[in-house]
Amino acid sequence: MRLRALERVLETRNDHILIIEDDERLASLTREYLEGSGFQVSVEHDGAKGVERILALRPDLVILDLMLPGEDGLSICRRVRPQFPGPILMLTARTDDMDQVLGLEMGADDYVPKPVPPRVLLARMRALLRRSEVLESAPAEARLEFRDLVIDSGTREAWLNAERIDLTSAEFDLLWFLASNAGRVLTREEIFSALRGIKYDGQDRSIDVRVSRIRPKIGDDPHHPQRIKTVRSKGYLFVRDV
Repeated sequence: MRLRALERVLETRNDHILIIEDDERLASLTREYLEGSGFQVSVEHDGAKGVERILALRPDLVILDLMLPGEDGLSICRRVRPQFPGPILMLTARTDDMDQVLGLEMGADDYVPKPVPPRVLLARMRALLRRSEVLESAPAEARLEFRDLVIDSGTREAWLNAERIDLTSAEFDLLWFLASNAGRVLTREEIFSALRGIKYDGQDRSIDVRVSRIRPKIGDDPHHPQRIKTVRSKGYLFVRDV
């Protein structure tokens, strides 16, 4: 019931979307479609102005092209992430898996290859906005402690041995979800449903990439992890006591 209520809210909210895309015709068509779906839309064609526009406008969601003049999408994502917690959906005409991995490592929340049907783009956007809405409504005082590891959902920060851990927004969301379910094996389907709002297709590597990046940040051995264990053919287990 709560998810359906959120979906109804998202369908009526006038969320602000920033499109950073150098293809003016594509950007115009996308803008027209999104405005027809009830969004407020801004467009930037120059990658060199991408970071500045994101931080100035503080949109609810950024649609970011990978290949841009002035500064590419990967660089924009990397530079803006420490100051912008909102969802970033990366678009690209390139289908190389390494581009997807790099995009996720730089802090993108989702990655969609071009050309993407408008309805699919809209569904992925609403999934990201729905996830943000759920996370924003979480109790602000919630804090989890596991010996030398502390995770705080109110400040959206984590500390290891009293040292602040540098996490992207998507990495924090995944760490919090795993830690909140410590001692229970979470399937990739459960993780995707909770964090992405979409069904796991059996091929998307984004969760695996983020786990691999989180492990060393929380003092876990990437080759022989003790805190976040991979459960073969199932998913991941956050160990309560290490």
